[in-house]
Amino acid sequence: MTDATATMQAVVCHAPNDYRLESVARPTAGPGEVILKIGACGICASDVKCRGGAEMFWGGNGQPAWVKAPVVAGHEFFGEVIEMGPGAEEHFDVRVGDQAIAEQIVPCGKCRYCDSGHYWMCEVHNILGFQHEVAEGGMAEYMRIPAKARLHRIPESLSLAQSAFIEPLACGIHAVNRGDIQLDDTVVVAGAGPIGLAMVQVAHLKTPKQLIVIDMIDERLELAKRFGADVVLNPARDDVNARVKELTGGYGCDVYIEATGSPTGVRQGLEIIRKLGRFVEFSVFGKETTVDWSIIGDRKELDVRGAHLSPHTFPVAIDLMARGLVTTDGIVTHELPLAEFEEGFRMATAAESIKVLLVP
Repeated sequence: MTDATATMQAVVCHAPNDYRLESVARPTAGPGEVILKIGACGICASDVKCRGGAEMFWGGNGQPAWVKAPVVAGHEFFGEVIEMGPGAEEHFDVRVGDQAIAEQIVPCGKCRYCDSGHYWMCEVHNILGFQHEVAEGGMAEYMRIPAKARLHRIPESLSLAQSAFIEPLACGIHAVNRGDIQLDDTVVVAGAGPIGLAMVQVAHLKTPKQLIVIDMIDERLELAKRFGADVVLNPARDDVNARVKELTGGYGCDVYIEATGSPTGVRQGLEIIRKLGRFVEFSVFGKETTVDWSIIGDRKELDVRGAHLSPHTFPVAIDLMARGLVTTDGIVTHELPLAEFEEGFRMATAAESIKVLLVP
């Protein structure tokens, strides 16, 4: 049993642009709970936007505040099971010494969405690393996994980088699945960041007729080609609309997956997608996006689908990684100690990095 007076190092979110490395109480396991010794925690684009004060996280413009600070940040984590509360072994089917990962959401289990099996849309919507009342996040030496969380074992064969990338990959799988990709589809993935590059690999496994990737950074486009993209386009020099139309007999793509996090990515997608196409919106935006909705209805009758979190896809992500069908090579570019989190956040927005991990 952990000493109740023990402390640990953690990155604590206090307010926008106010994240601090602090010594905080080391968590202990209650009934049905697990303590993980964190192996690594990724810095997500949503972490960066949260730190920057995006309204989605902090409220404003009619939106309620989602972040409940102070809270230990981080939701892209994995770790070793080192302590288990009463009943946790049976509840989670894990043992001390196992490598494990928890999904971001801690479902309430009582709302209409949880009751109908749609747990990832839980009305209460507690996310690890954002609301301190439920559990702190993974940018720390240790982390408590609540009994209502969804925990998955990780094979010992997976490396630190692979294990830390399970959460982004699981999100990418869900977005690709929402696109309902068919064998004769032309698919566009817009945005070749960490999750976008995961989407490229998963979309390639679906064997569409054509896979097109769009990004502003050529090094990322080269990775996309390595991961199965047939065509890569850089809007800084390519006429994206003309090229996609040229590649599709003038019609446009069948599926457009938006993973840029930029309003221009949305407008671009509405322009290059064909009539009756499937538009998958994945990104978390830092500001409001405005489009001409008549394109969606009157002009193209599009099927617009959201993609939120990673329902039922963690086991799939773990399996794909274990079988070598998805790689982190070239994606996980930097590993920094927890004490260098400031540099980690800076690098997470820099062109020279893709996925940055904090390693306690």
